[in-house]
Amino acid sequence: MKRTTMYRRGGFTLLEVMLVIGILAMLAVFVVPAFLGQREKANEGTAQSMVGPSGPVATALGLFFNDFGKYPERLKDLIEKPDYVPENFKWKPYMETLEFKDPWGNELVYLQPGKVHEDGYDLLSMGPDGKEGTDDDVTNFKKE
Repeated sequence: MKRTTMYRRGGFTLLEVMLVIGILAMLAVFVVPAFLGQREKANEGTAQSMVGPSGPVATALGLFFNDFGKYPERLKDLIEKPDYVPENFKWKPYMETLEFKDPWGNELVYLQPGKVHEDGYDLLSMGPDGKEGTDDDVTNFKKE
């Protein structure tokens, strides 16, 4: 006596595929919005650490002030020896990089004397829009 066996094809049914797609869609509804603003928040944090009081630029400016009793006229003076540095002073750059750019690729704005810190300096990033004086600026002072 011969037995006939029916072979079932392997694979997923349409119902199983649609169920998996539905689960993935539900996960996307909750997960994707949580990640959308993270890059911008990270850029803002990086910019704040650059212009903030404990950032690398502020540290270099503080060292320059300790040596000369005044802040440099421009940020480039932290890297290249300015004309007003005495000849007998053993010059050493206060920073290693020539780039003073924020995470959005804009140059940092350095004002000395500052508009807010009149006896010091103001340092700011123009933020993602690249325009000075807008709400998205990241500064070393509190905006009003």
